[in-house]
Amino acid sequence: MARVFVSSVINASAERVWERIRDFNALPKWHPRIRNSRIEDALPSDKVGCIRNFNLQNGDNLREQLLGLSDYDMFTTYAILESPMPLSDYVATLRLTPVTDGARTFAEWSAEFSCDLSDEDDLVAGIGGNVFQGGFDALKRHFGG
Repeated sequence: MARVFVSSVINASAERVWERIRDFNALPKWHPRIRNSRIEDALPSDKVGCIRNFNLQNGDNLREQLLGLSDYDMFTTYAILESPMPLSDYVATLRLTPVTDGARTFAEWSAEFSCDLSDEDDLVAGIGGNVFQGGFDALKRHFGG
């Protein structure tokens, strides 16, 4: 199993950051690599089991299923159902934790997946840098810092 883990500190309260990222269909509103997104079957975007179908800026299409969401613990867990990336069994969690020393947020995004060993380094680097860190950088820009 390949593993990716990226963390960051965002200069806003965890509640404010959670408000921005909570909606499973809101990726285009906060992540610069996402062009558009829709929830299939007109389900609510916070219903566990719903599927988001979205396109990256380069046109690639992905489908992901919401596996867990907690407003109390401020996390979302999802699985990739379809992707152009050469991987399988992908499950990721995006979690926010309040930093008690100031109104800041510790954000962590992690994933595990299966892939050919020859693809692992590129996938880990791409997901960690382009997806996870890219999302955190966009949130930091949005909230200032």
